[in-house]
Amino acid sequence: MVNKVILVGNLGRDPEVRSTPSGQPVATFSLATNRKWKDQSGNRQEETEWHNVVCWGRQAEIAGQYLTKGKQIYVEGRLQTRSWEDKQSGEKKYRTEVICQHFQMLGARGGYDGGAQSSASSPEPPGDFQAQPEDDDIPF
Repeated sequence: MVNKVILVGNLGRDPEVRSTPSGQPVATFSLATNRKWKDQSGNRQEETEWHNVVCWGRQAEIAGQYLTKGKQIYVEGRLQTRSWEDKQSGEKKYRTEVICQHFQMLGARGGYDGGAQSSASSPEPPGDFQAQPEDDDIPF
């Protein structure tokens, strides 16, 4: 079985960094990905998808220190859906999140050089991934 997500997008908000009761850092942020296409009539269409990303441990600390709204990042992780009962309505709620296993800052948006990175499993993204893609190569 495989549960793997690869995203390149822009942060929708600054990461929120907290600690668990045991002291483990956790950072959460939203990531926007876009897709563009032409419909049957030849009109350009665009769709934005929002993803909830969760980083743990040292990655959470790095995310809180270096990531800010609007910055472009590469994220590798896995999908996880959690559920809880709403305290007010008693209704069961669900949230699907990307549990980050590796992220890397991209581009020059926001005035950083893209040199800082965080990795849980490998120091570099896959070999066919460009760390500094040209604007024309990005699908949004």
